[in-house]
Amino acid sequence: MAEGRVPSSVSVRVAHELLVAGHRYLDVRTPEEFSQGHACGAINVPYMKRGDSGMSKNPSFLEQVSSHFGHSDQIIVGCQSGGRSFQATAELLDAGFTGVADIAGGYSAWTQIGLPTQD
Repeated sequence: MAEGRVPSSVSVRVAHELLVAGHRYLDVRTPEEFSQGHACGAINVPYMKRGDSGMSKNPSFLEQVSSHFGHSDQIIVGCQSGGRSFQATAELLDAGFTGVADIAGGYSAWTQIGLPTQD
C-alpha cells in the first residue's frame, strides 16, 4: 500500500444498513463464487482470478471497478470471508476512492445471519 491507509471494516449488519441507505455493494469474489449467490444488487469485480497456477490478482481490478463506480461513491466491499475484500478496499483507498469500507466476515457472515441474497 503506497499511502498505507488502513481500511475501515463494518459488520455485516452495518453493511446491510448501509446498503439499504443507498451504499453500493462491490463483491470481489470470483465469478464462480458470485454465481452461487450474492447480496441483492451486488456488482461483481473479482479481486483475484483463478488460473492454471492457482489464484492471482486481477490486473484490471481498478479499471473494472472504475467502470462501475466513481471515486466518491459510497461502496461496501465484500468477499467470501473478509481477506480479499480487505486487500481490495486498501487498494481502492490508495487509488483515490474515498467512500469505501470493507465488510468484516464477508458473504459467509452475511448468509449466516440470514441477510437477503439472490442467485
